Amino acid sequence: MSKTQIKRGKAPPRRPARAPKKRRKIQQSRLNAIINALPISPQRLQKVANWTIGLSLCAVAAIAAHATGVTAKIHEEYAQVVGRAGFQVKKVEVVGADRIDRLKLYDIALAQKDRSMAAVDLEDVRADLMKYGWIKDARVSRRLPDTLVVDIVERTPAAIWQHNNRLSLIDEKGVVLEPVTVATMPDLPLVIGPRANQRSQDLARLLASASSLKELLAGATWVGNRRWDLRFRSGETLSLPEGEDEAKAALAKFAHMDGANRLLGRGILRFDMRDPERFVLRLPHEGQVAPAKLDDMRAAVDAVAASTANEG
Repeated sequence: MSKTQIKRGKAPPRRPARAPKKRRKIQQSRLNAIINALPISPQRLQKVANWTIGLSLCAVAAIAAHATGVTAKIHEEYAQVVGRAGFQVKKVEVVGADRIDRLKLYDIALAQKDRSMAAVDLEDVRADLMKYGWIKDARVSRRLPDTLVVDIVERTPAAIWQHNNRLSLIDEKGVVLEPVTVATMPDLPLVIGPRANQRSQDLARLLASASSLKELLAGATWVGNRRWDLRFRSGETLSLPEGEDEAKAALAKFAHMDGANRLLGRGILRFDMRDPERFVLRLPHEGQVAPAKLDDMRAAVDAVAASTANEG
């Protein structure tokens, strides 16, 4: 029996295995990356954005209403409704006024055109009050149903300023409070000259260095916008040098000499200390005073000269 060999055909070539498909990377936008990096969740961020947009729209609407006069009209209608309901300014209560004319305050507080409590502009009323010289500070408030309360702080009179033949009451800072007459002027020091009121604080510091003379002072003249002439109640005038420190030193020296030799009250007309090296006294002429009085003045001059020589 013959053997037959069966030849098999060649197997077809194998196809190369396909490489697995690579997943495409989903690229995030920069905006999403920034949002994801924030410490709050996207949902909360969305709520914040919604609120921001809403508030912005409200602000735009409010600006538009104000620009077109709608807001003012609404406020006016509201004020009228409040006024018709009985909430109108009928009384003014003033607190803290001792020297001020209260009728003046009432006129200022009631000067508003609209008397409705809702329409009264408290800041405008305060601004009008602050224009009044006597008032140092003011506060205005409402007391329903019909009262404005005006609480003020008064300025304190410190001197009388004479300028251009007019007398004015001033405080320690030189603020003009009101005009006065010779008949009504209080017993306060008199400062004389242009801008002398603005130097009243300088004068106060000067007199603080010689308190024993402060009560004896009748007035002071600001001379040439440079220096002071002090006038005492006993009639003498003391001319001080320029410069605050120089004037203080001269006044302290004069206070010492007056304490030692009683210069004031003797009838001497003027003490001139403008030159720090010289102390000049001006005496009345012979015949203007009694000889004994003139001798007393000369004795004072000699005593001052002796004490000055000893100090030297």
